[in-house]
Amino acid sequence: MAALAWLLIPLFAAIGAAIWGSWAARDRTMGDIAELNGYARFRDAMEKPDSGTDPATDPV
Repeated sequence: MAALAWLLIPLFAAIGAAIWGSWAARDRTMGDIAELNGYARFRDAMEKPDSGTDPATDPV
């Protein structure tokens, strides 16, 4: 019975390594695409010309 326990330890370690390896190699580009789209919207907003008024010099 002790020999079986010693054989199961590497088996469980191999299964755990396979699960961890598949998790570490997963495709994570979905989040990058959303973040890049947000950055593109930010860049577009920064490139728009202003409305022609300067809030610092406008009387309130």
